[in-house]
Amino acid sequence: MRVAIRNGRHAAGGFDLDRDGFALREAPSAVRNFYDEAEVEDVYYRELEALLKRETGARRVLIFDHTIRIDDGARSRELGKREPVRRAHVDYTEKSGPERVRQLAGAEADDLLSGRFAEVNVWRPITGPVNRAPLAVAEAGSLAPDDLIPTDLVYDDRVGEIYETAHNPAHRWVWFPDMSVDEVLFLKSYDSATDGRSRFTPHTAFDDPATPAGAPARESIEVRAFLFFGD
Repeated sequence: MRVAIRNGRHAAGGFDLDRDGFALREAPSAVRNFYDEAEVEDVYYRELEALLKRETGARRVLIFDHTIRIDDGARSRELGKREPVRRAHVDYTEKSGPERVRQLAGAEADDLLSGRFAEVNVWRPITGPVNRAPLAVAEAGSLAPDDLIPTDLVYDDRVGEIYETAHNPAHRWVWFPDMSVDEVLFLKSYDSATDGRSRFTPHTAFDDPATPAGAPARESIEVRAFLFFGD
């Protein structure tokens, strides 16, 4: 199915995480090798914790995992990495957002869940610019409640839940072409607030028919974090 995806770099006023569910920011990193797990956890996690606090006003940031994706089956298998997901989805649901906090926070969970909290992914190319299998996101204001379909996600040690996203011609899809290694895309996969701000952001890799022949395979890192606001 062909879907219209507009160039977010041309949007007047840009995009806002709480209004639209995503936002693009320039954020150079000191990380030299994103394939070095220790460097990512020691350097990059600290960078993102500070960045997310500045961007959102969160009092506490709990970064809990990251995933590297390579749009090259042979190379991804060789390095033990995943490939991009070409299916519109949201990483958490009304049910699984709080459940994941309880799994991660243990005895602190009740206190953390007593105020507003959100889950935000931070997506960055680790080679660039990205031309192949870029990431598209849907504006929160274009979603209808029935567009989000709860779906089990089965792991070896637990069963999670995500939202698959049903096609709706009213969706407004956006991508940011030629993202560089110095840019990050924030996207919100859960927000406990029900005051009209964005809560769930569908996203997917896609195949752009204008991708140049021989474009390098996308390599990217996504970091997941829970944000706690204490209100």
